[in-house]
Amino acid sequence: MITLLEHRALPAVEGVASGWSRQGQAPSIRRDGDTYDANLDRFLADLPLNGVRSHHSVRSYAYDLLVWVRFLDEARSKTVWQATRADVDSYHRARRQDDAANRISASSWNRAVAALDKLYRWAVEESVIAQSPFTYRDVWRRIQPGQGRTITIARNQAYERAARRSDVKFITIEDYRRFRDVGLRGLAVDGGERHGARDRNGSRNALFADLLISTGLRLEEASSFLACEVEEAIKTTANGDKQVAVRLPAALTKGDKGRTIRIPASLLSRLRSYLEVERANGVAKFQARDGSQRMRGPIMAYINDGTIEVMSRNGNRKPLRLETVTPEERRRLVLCEHSGKPIEPAALWLSEIGIPIAPNSWEAIFARASRRCQDADLAFEVSPHQLRHSFAVHMLALLIRQRFGDTSNDNELSGVAYRRLLGDPLQQVQRLLGHSSVATTYLYLDHLAGCQDTVDTAVEELLSGITSPSVVRVAA
Repeated sequence: MITLLEHRALPAVEGVASGWSRQGQAPSIRRDGDTYDANLDRFLADLPLNGVRSHHSVRSYAYDLLVWVRFLDEARSKTVWQATRADVDSYHRARRQDDAANRISASSWNRAVAALDKLYRWAVEESVIAQSPFTYRDVWRRIQPGQGRTITIARNQAYERAARRSDVKFITIEDYRRFRDVGLRGLAVDGGERHGARDRNGSRNALFADLLISTGLRLEEASSFLACEVEEAIKTTANGDKQVAVRLPAALTKGDKGRTIRIPASLLSRLRSYLEVERANGVAKFQARDGSQRMRGPIMAYINDGTIEVMSRNGNRKPLRLETVTPEERRRLVLCEHSGKPIEPAALWLSEIGIPIAPNSWEAIFARASRRCQDADLAFEVSPHQLRHSFAVHMLALLIRQRFGDTSNDNELSGVAYRRLLGDPLQQVQRLLGHSSVATTYLYLDHLAGCQDTVDTAVEELLSGITSPSVVRVAA
């Protein structure tokens, strides 16, 4: 039987910029417990070097490849490197023209094609196979709109024209508060205590959710914050600003682009309390139970005059460049005394025993909170990514409403005014979310067109209603 082993140890490699050893993880496709194909595993291990850096994206690629490998083995009696165009056609019929119960959408098909296309392009370059089973056609692609410069690219003909999704799932602020209080905190529907049902980590979980909906962070970004980064942002609140700009390093963000987010000062105040009480209790248990032994592949680091240092190849300590550290490596950092004794994980979010919380654990927490709401007759099914959508919808609504106010005195909206009205808000939300293309951000504009009540939601309700009674305004 062909199965997927989601995590396997890789050989230790020297950090390119920081000079420290790290042990990564990559999925592996197995047959009856043994390696299915060494080259296929090598491709999966090399994905981060070929533009697929997110752990979740690597896992998605692995599952799409697993389905393809099983199809070739069971329906075509072939290995992955023996596939032909006829096999691709047969796979398309099985996946897209089967009974409705088994049929996948065009977008899901295109996602699978993207994974297989990358696999076979890699295999040709590595001389594993002589020719890809896909066929291609040359298409012209404009480099910079309006400047007339174009390039020719080879487009995989297996792609389908998929309907553009505009069914953005988001939650209203009122429903979010109920989900947070009942689902995450374990309170009763009326807001009172519910005997024996309150979540012992409810305050921490609610704070994490508030961070997501207040900033639009992706799950992996938010779960990979370091405590020192938040402490540095907290120091900035002494200036009296309502919000603090926080720069996300390139290695922490999707596409390695980096971006700046804004965290409300009131939320940072609550994060300070979390650091001083709940996280401190976790750190104490981490020290008492030698928590570094419970972590997989801990990376020992040291604090020297406020700088995190790691051991280089020659045995000397050198400053760690956080912009090069991946989210997975951030959750493995352990701060030590000069003697080498572990003190605490560098990660912000810790479990009760002081172990960093992984993104899939947050997904499980949200799923449990959704079930708790459903048991209380609240039809909520909320995921961490849904809060990112919610931030985008409410923020875009606010910015558009502000632009309407800016142009309300114009007798006639010119082209410049329209660009100010729609272009600026879209670009601001695009920057806050870290979208590589504004076309992705347009999905939220499509959603707003049918939700007039959402346009009336201001950021004061989004942020101050979640974090504190004070009024919080968004800087342009």
